[in-house]
Amino acid sequence: MAVPSPAPRHPPRHDLRAPALGVAAWLAGIAAARLPARGSGLLAGLLLLAAVLLATRRSRLLLAAALVAGAVLVGALLRHEAMTTSPLHEHAARRTSARLVATVVSDPRRVEGSWGDRVVVRLRARELTARGERRELGGTVVVLGDPAWARVALGEVVRAQGRLARADGDDVAAVLLASRAPVRIRGPDPWWRASGALRASIRTAVADRPPDQAGLVPALVDGDESALPQDLEADFRTTGLTHLTAVSGTNLTLVVGALLLLARAAGVRGRWLALVGAVGIAGFVLLARTEPSVLRAAAMGTVGLFAFGPDGRRRGLRALGVALVTLVLLDPGLATSAGFALSVLATAGIVLLGPPFSDALARWLPRLVAEAVAVPTAAQLACTPVIAVLSEQVSLVAVLANLLAGPLVGPATVLGLLAGLVGLVAPGPAALVGTTAGWCVAWIVTVAQHGAALPGAAVGWGSGWCAVVLLVLLCAGVALALPRVLRHRGLAVALGVVLVAVLLGIPGRLVPRGHGAWPPPGWLLVACDVGQGDALVLAAAPGAAVVVDAGPDPDAVDECLGRLGVVQVPLLVLTHFHADHVDGLPGVLRGRRVAVIETSPVLDPPGGVADVRRAAQEAGVPVRTAPYGSVRRVGAATLQVVHPDLPEQPGAGDGSSANDASVVLAVDAGGVRMLLTGDVEPTVQARLARLLPGLDVDVLKVPHHGSRHQDERWLTSLRAEVALVSVGADNDYGHPDGPLLARLTAAGAEVHRTDEEGDLAVVRRPDGGLATATRR
Repeated sequence: MAVPSPAPRHPPRHDLRAPALGVAAWLAGIAAARLPARGSGLLAGLLLLAAVLLATRRSRLLLAAALVAGAVLVGALLRHEAMTTSPLHEHAARRTSARLVATVVSDPRRVEGSWGDRVVVRLRARELTARGERRELGGTVVVLGDPAWARVALGEVVRAQGRLARADGDDVAAVLLASRAPVRIRGPDPWWRASGALRASIRTAVADRPPDQAGLVPALVDGDESALPQDLEADFRTTGLTHLTAVSGTNLTLVVGALLLLARAAGVRGRWLALVGAVGIAGFVLLARTEPSVLRAAAMGTVGLFAFGPDGRRRGLRALGVALVTLVLLDPGLATSAGFALSVLATAGIVLLGPPFSDALARWLPRLVAEAVAVPTAAQLACTPVIAVLSEQVSLVAVLANLLAGPLVGPATVLGLLAGLVGLVAPGPAALVGTTAGWCVAWIVTVAQHGAALPGAAVGWGSGWCAVVLLVLLCAGVALALPRVLRHRGLAVALGVVLVAVLLGIPGRLVPRGHGAWPPPGWLLVACDVGQGDALVLAAAPGAAVVVDAGPDPDAVDECLGRLGVVQVPLLVLTHFHADHVDGLPGVLRGRRVAVIETSPVLDPPGGVADVRRAAQEAGVPVRTAPYGSVRRVGAATLQVVHPDLPEQPGAGDGSSANDASVVLAVDAGGVRMLLTGDVEPTVQARLARLLPGLDVDVLKVPHHGSRHQDERWLTSLRAEVALVSVGADNDYGHPDGPLLARLTAAGAEVHRTDEEGDLAVVRRPDGGLATATRR
């Protein structure tokens, strides 16, 4: 995205009224999400009363702010009321079997895994038939279906049948666990067919390029990540380049900006030029799909377009305020979205910080080079506090990676789109244009791969108020001081040298390090040595991990997580409520930010349930039942709950029903398939064998600490390369069973046990294979 033109010699004062209204709308949206319905209603009434009182005075800005905030709160209340009173919501709570007539509103997304591929797609309901009653209605439904659902097209009207279940979040009325393939009633409208043809043409134009290039070009142009290799996605996360593969305001500005340049070259001026821009924005939204993230990106990209030309900062701020108000009024839930916050802050950073950075660099660099350096620097600096809150780290490699990759993002995006357009009429020339786009993204791939491999890529940072305020002040100080540094060539070059030295880990190399450092590089899963119990850790991001069970000892699991550098737990799963899986919970919560705890639906034994709820309440962490059938991506790991399919219930009351109600997770971590089995016993193992025929995994967490009560035929049929046994030394239960371990070994598994080897880490080798490292 280009930086706005330099301000005139005596620029007018910035008009902050529109941004102030945008902030008022944003705060109201946050309040609507945090307050109960009655609290939101009371606050809306107070704001509207304040607006009436202010109407008699000359406080137009306060009056407008009160009206905007009140409107956001009222809109949020109406959306909540419509969602909770919808028949879809009611039938989902009862898990009713139903038939839907609905419009497909998203591209189907395949969730791969040997445990059974599932397809996720969003529908807009039009008609519901349940319990013999048919009625017309609206609402968004997420379908979890078999591979037949991968053939539906955006805009189609289909008939779907299955069982409704509750959905997470307020933007979805229900989840449909589809029991049959969809039946097509009507095809998509012409504009959706044209959009699909162009997306397919872009993929075809680069199909003969290497996989990294063939996957990245469509992702840059329209956010199509279907062919993006998982290892490249991981490299992009590490280097702070993930915004390139998600539809963002930058994508729209590049595409529509190129269109406007062509229109200018053809002599288009005035209102006709604005019409060309509007048509370009509408076309981009259709190409990238009308999902909330795309509409947000379109709004922020439009702000970037407003920032072009004379008085760009003033016009950009005004447009940003208008965009904020419009987006939050349309969807109050955006106010609490991390993506929304990052998009707004990045756009504000480019509008406010970009020009002084660019002007300073332009004193000794060509203007285009100065802008290419200034834009990613300004955006990254503005987003750094929010990124630190989300990841509890400050990336040092992100700025450098964005600086190096940024200059070729524009050419790659425009050439990729051009290849798709040419491919609609002439596939041969399209391949040549696609090859050129591939050459551009080859450099971006190189930057991501080398940047991800650098030592010292990030430093840990807390997410408490003091840490956040300190980081905001540091970023503000850098924003004020950086233009003064950048205008001097010597200082700017010296700053770059210091940054590169830190990234390369040169200071750290001056201090000798011993062998066997823990954790090993590239670890995917760690089985903590917590004694007779389970505590598993799945790598999600630097400093963040999914934790499955907490073991029996708070200190043991706390120390294990500390050795791994885990300070943030976006998801904690407690497979069941036995003490050897939940008593260590206070250790996981100790000094860490835990987002949510998910548990078995069988609340047995009651003492374990009470202990979990008490510890979670004291820490302010929500507790909910692990949603059966759900497929979620948490950082680098994709998790699917494959057992149990049960409503919440008390169970036997003496703990005897807990083991077979264990939450079983199928996990894909960068292409490595894992099955985490809790303490399920032979009856449930046989049920899983029938439910997931042909299941093949790379890593197996052996059920119930390796007890002799197993369905050995099923366990050996999984053909795991690595089998982990979490067990305590000299336990009273005879765990693990020697003959069981012998049969797993004979089936080709490499068996490791925590009682003999301590913490166990599953690691991806440089050649792509698996290895197991032990802390001892």
